[in-house]
Amino acid sequence: MSSLKWGNSELELEFGIASTRPVVIRSVTMLSAARHSTSAIGETIDANTNLGAGGGNESTETKVVFERPMPVVELMAAQRGSGHTKCSRRLIETSLGASLRYTGAVKKHTDDADMLTISMDSELGLAVNLSFELPAGCTMMRVTAEVTNTIDAPLVLESLAVCCLPFGVRAHSGGEKSTDLLDGWALTECAADWLGEGRWATNPMRRLCPALGNDLVGRNPQGAHSVVSEGTFSTGTSMPMGIVSNQGEGIAWLFQVEHNGAWRWEVGEREDKEGYLALSGPTYRDHGWSTTLMKGCSFTSVPVSVALGHNVDDVIASVTRYRRMEHSALDEIGRPGIIFNDYMNTLNGDPTRDKLMPLVEAAAQVGAEVFCIDAGWYDDTGDWWPSVGEWMPSSKRFPNGLSEVTDAIRERGMVPGLWMEPEVIGVKSPLAAELPDEAFFLHAGQRVVEQERYLLDFRNPVVIERMNGVVDRLIKQFGVGYFKFDYNVMPGPGTTYKADSPGDGLLGHNRAYSAWIQGLHRRHPNLILENCSSGGMREDFAQTALFRLNSTSDQQDFRKYPTITATAPLAMLPEQAGNWAYPSAEMDDEEFVFALVNTMPGHFFMSGYLNRFSDRQIELVKVAVAAYRESIQPVITQAVPFWPLGLPQWEDKSVALGLDCGGGRALLTVWARCCEEGRLSVPLPKWRGKACEVRPVFPAFDTRESGMQAWSCNWDEEGGELKLELPKGIYTARIYEISVR
Repeated sequence: MSSLKWGNSELELEFGIASTRPVVIRSVTMLSAARHSTSAIGETIDANTNLGAGGGNESTETKVVFERPMPVVELMAAQRGSGHTKCSRRLIETSLGASLRYTGAVKKHTDDADMLTISMDSELGLAVNLSFELPAGCTMMRVTAEVTNTIDAPLVLESLAVCCLPFGVRAHSGGEKSTDLLDGWALTECAADWLGEGRWATNPMRRLCPALGNDLVGRNPQGAHSVVSEGTFSTGTSMPMGIVSNQGEGIAWLFQVEHNGAWRWEVGEREDKEGYLALSGPTYRDHGWSTTLMKGCSFTSVPVSVALGHNVDDVIASVTRYRRMEHSALDEIGRPGIIFNDYMNTLNGDPTRDKLMPLVEAAAQVGAEVFCIDAGWYDDTGDWWPSVGEWMPSSKRFPNGLSEVTDAIRERGMVPGLWMEPEVIGVKSPLAAELPDEAFFLHAGQRVVEQERYLLDFRNPVVIERMNGVVDRLIKQFGVGYFKFDYNVMPGPGTTYKADSPGDGLLGHNRAYSAWIQGLHRRHPNLILENCSSGGMREDFAQTALFRLNSTSDQQDFRKYPTITATAPLAMLPEQAGNWAYPSAEMDDEEFVFALVNTMPGHFFMSGYLNRFSDRQIELVKVAVAAYRESIQPVITQAVPFWPLGLPQWEDKSVALGLDCGGGRALLTVWARCCEEGRLSVPLPKWRGKACEVRPVFPAFDTRESGMQAWSCNWDEEGGELKLELPKGIYTARIYEISVR
């Protein structure tokens, strides 16, 4: 077997090539210290794994080898069979994957990235171009595969998994090797639900894939730990990403499927007790997806990306860097703004001229830069949910016209924003009768209806023309500079109109919708777009890469939000995370501050009846906005997240999120939810042995004079811990800046 080496200054891949075997990856080498890392994983691998800032970086090259490499592409098609493993429910060990043979490779280098395309074909009648991209200075690579049918018979493709990899072992790591290659490996993954996003947990791989004695029966395992999306909510139940790590080996892999629709990823055990990962878009078995390729026709997989590091924090730093580099150049985040939205715990879809004008005045007073009018602004019926789609302002809600409100927003120095749900038409909307059936998702010729909405099919040029016209009109007529694009329905597996399967129609729509968003950025370069899908139901990178900010949840209990806020930077860039702050006049000062803190480690994103606040509460909001602008806004776009108390569990009493800003400086947000102990030690081992200054960011005033209960903090230089004394039995939160003197 010959070798092909390719990579960049950070990472090198060695491929194995043979005339009688499929292409495999034999090794991956980190060529320099993981200098983008900010921290190191703690000792435990249970659900409370400590992801704390600490640890030094390794300075030597690290080579991960695959003692039993596997085909890097696996695919299944009708009449081709799944391979030699009986009754397999996995993406791997396919007959088509095993049949692929190397035919050539092309390398390309630019200032921004290194690219490699490996060509393969099969005697079974297909060709594959497997493409790798490594952004400059990055240890995370993006992978796609294009499959072409080369024979006269149709190829009915049913799954396409790319970047299939064993977990690997360190080359020359020394010591005795375990006979169980899964021993020591752990999986960190995220469960999600509406109102319950960001529920990360870590489990040993052997708990997920128990040793079943396959060697005694001479057969490979049939199952795996598979995670599958549900329809159009790409992150509605789980995240299309995870981390497998082995602390003893010093290896961690982070992976993500970059798709705003259906996907599947799996980790499992191969023969000889070796772990593997496989990543895929939609599949026939899971999502009702298949596509039929006639001779000469091609299909391209959804992108996936994989990062290698020494530990969990290495790969979190790598994916953060990767996301910044790969975020749409058409929508530069630049500087996160101060957003006010009238919905959450406020107008709840019932905006009117009289309700909005006091909020506009108050939002300007506290320093908001964008004022977004949320759902209901178009509704004359009093039932805003099924009337969406025409996007004409209500004359009943705005008797003097919507422009009266948008002009007031602009006159007070804010950007007017509007909520839209561009992918649906309500069943009671006049437009539902005007548009042809083929503009919508169809099943056997009938319109798909979900929660009193029809689903627009963005593959149809009529839909694109219609929605471009709507956006252009609202921008021109009302000076809208911000749109909140929401999505609140789950229409099932997709559409059968002009599609080989429902999943094929859905995939085409997903891609067309993304292309439409990119087109909006080209035509309106200064337009700010917010990604909201029932809160955080589409937080995949295909979606978040195209939007300035992302609503992270519809959760309306401010006491539950810290877990969502703290884990959001695993799903997106910290500066994109629109975590809701909705303080209310009924709160005491500690609760009020707690609610404001919920948004501050991200993109400042606020709601609430500002016009009902006391002078004291208005002042608190102003102080929060000023602190954000002074201490967070300038650095968050370079910050890397870390979790000194571990990734928080849903009911944790104490939660902490760190943002390492570089240059010996970090921001630390700590929430205490009715803690019974008045002391909390926050380990920051990266700063152990260093003289540090700890400065309160918010609130930075003397809390004792305000009637709030004071926190005290002391830096333990020798132990590398921030020791906090905090009030017991209440909801209280603080933000600190730690900097090396």
